[in-house]
Amino acid sequence: MDIAMDRSALQAFLEAHFPQAADYEVDAVTPDGVVMRLCPDARHLRPGETVSGPTMFALADVGIYLAILSRIGPVALAVTTNASIDFLRKPLAGRDLRAEVRILKIGRQLAVGEAILTSEGSREAVARASMTYSIPPQRGVK
Repeated sequence: MDIAMDRSALQAFLEAHFPQAADYEVDAVTPDGVVMRLCPDARHLRPGETVSGPTMFALADVGIYLAILSRIGPVALAVTTNASIDFLRKPLAGRDLRAEVRILKIGRQLAVGEAILTSEGSREAVARASMTYSIPPQRGVK
């Protein structure tokens, strides 16, 4: 697949259009998708000192969204139409959370991606997410 937006373009797009996701960082654009990172702090934790489910879901959602945009360009109005996440194990305390995202399919109207979340320094998945996005007919930032 061709790359329409590189790491710095994706990060700038995220900061300009989704300031609520400022904690999420694009580490790399890969041949399959993107790698995202979150450095969790107290806002991202739930009782038991573990990263909350909504925080992990958001990392997967933002990662899949940006992986799709890395291929189709800055389409701000692409939206999630289906989402599924499996929480597999507790993330390691005090470690960054990583999402390795791969695009499974991009069509004219729908795109499907998958994210595997791990704690920095571990290969064991803490969550797996699958999401489908609707791509509006007219592409470009609107």
